[in-house]
Amino acid sequence: MAEGKSSEPSGLPLRLPDELLEKSGFLLVRLAMGFKARAIAVLEDAGYSQYHYSVLAVLGEQPRRTQAKIAEALEVDPSQLVGILDALEDRGLVDRQRDPHDRRRHVVSLTAKGRKQLVRLRGLIDAMEDDLFTPLDAATRKQFHETLLQLVGYHDPRGPDGPCRPAPC
Repeated sequence: MAEGKSSEPSGLPLRLPDELLEKSGFLLVRLAMGFKARAIAVLEDAGYSQYHYSVLAVLGEQPRRTQAKIAEALEVDPSQLVGILDALEDRGLVDRQRDPHDRRRHVVSLTAKGRKQLVRLRGLIDAMEDDLFTPLDAATRKQFHETLLQLVGYHDPRGPDGPCRPAPC
């Protein structure tokens, strides 16, 4: 072969090595990173961040939460959460009030407008999930999801079988 010439076909991506294709964790992370990048782009196109969506989702399931509990649930620095909540409050999606039982804390709740926006953003993410799982039939999707829940339940206390269930932490 001539100096400087490559034996790889031009324009085609390099195939992943078998060693990596044999690692379920690698494949899971690769899919997750791709999905996350697309989700961030879709949410940004809609005028939101992944953090905005995450806060709305927490409040959609747990209508009144303290700022500290939201930060803990999302594993976000409380000072970072303040800016996220400020943006959501400026848009009329959440309401913050002093906790009547502890004036040092703020209780955050979802507004009617926030619930509508959550439904909209949820629809965008649901469509992305449908696209991601297109190659799988319904039974395989269900089994895959159950397997993921089992792994999350084992590794994450906020999972389906962790100490944070059934009552929220």
